[in-house]
Amino acid sequence: MAKMNVAQIKRALATVPDWKKAGATITRTFQFTDFPAAIKFVNAIARLAEKAWHHPDIDIRWNKVVLTLMTHSEGGLTEKDFQLAQQFDRLT
Repeated sequence: MAKMNVAQIKRALATVPDWKKAGATITRTFQFTDFPAAIKFVNAIARLAEKAWHHPDIDIRWNKVVLTLMTHSEGGLTEKDFQLAQQFDRLT
């Protein structure tokens, strides 16, 4: 999958409004009621990521989960990142 250009990224960001561009990545913080709820979400994320064979960086802080996506093999953002972000958004 090809790395997206600036205009493509801008259009794609509109499809995932809670995600923010950070350098060559997109990132979003999800907040839950407690640690078990955050872990349940991370487990669901893991299943989707494995199915897509595309894995986010995950930072877990008690009731907060920060996800960061980029396509490492392309050195930046691709459609795959935005597709997976949309799937993650549907889990909440």
